[in-house]
Parts: sequence; C-alpha cells; structure tokens
Amino acid sequence: QVQLVESGGGLVQAGGSLRLSCAASGRTFNIYAMGWFRQAPGKEREFVATISRSGGSPFYADSVKGRYTISRDNAKNTVHLQMNSLKPEDTAVYYCAVGKNRLVVATTTQEVGSWGQGTQVTVSS
Repeated sequence: QVQLVESGGGLVQAGGSLRLSCAASGRTFNIYAMGWFRQAPGKEREFVATISRSGGSPFYADSVKGRYTISRDNAKNTVHLQMNSLKPEDTAVYYCAVGKNRLVVATTTQEVGSWGQGTQVTVSS
C-alpha cells in the first residue's frame, strides 16, 4: 500500500500559477503510475493528469492540456503538478492518486487504489 500526502494548494488569481506536490510513503513507489484528480463543489471527482512509473508518457485531461505539467522524482518519492494560466474553473480540491496495482494507469476514480487527503486550490477571477 502507498500512502499519499499532498501539499502546495492555496489561493491564486486567474492567470497565476501553483505547484502541487505529493509525497508518497512505501518502498514500492516507483512501480506505480501516479496521477492527479480534482473535485469541484457539487461535481464528481475527475481525472486531471497521470504519469508512468518511469516518469514518461504524461497524459492530461483536455481541460488542462497545455497549462498543467505532471512530473515525478522516484528518488524522492514525490510527484508534482505544475499548474499555469489558472482559471476560476480550476478551483477544486486536488487529490493525488495511485492505481489499484502496478499495471493500472488510473484515469477514472474506479481505477484508483489509494487517495491522498486532498489540497484546496482556489482561483479568483
């Protein structure tokens, strides 16, 4: 099991940037693809981005493509989400996630095996 703790959320004006981090515990961090999801008030949790075990093959939701960048550092057991050109509609609680097993690259909530506690991102207009 991988335990996940997010950090880096906050309040930013539209057009600004934030960088989220997710610290993972467990010796097997580097065998899992990692991802980020978000949940806005009154909406379902949705996929944002994922990255493969090696740090390659990043994949993004259309809504964030070109603005967000996911990366990971397996030596430090961390995954990051750089968010640029933020919009008010990006306001949500952002969750770090890992797939149910090492073969899963989670792009739906059903495929996620572990969640972090979430970090709030608020973008003001």
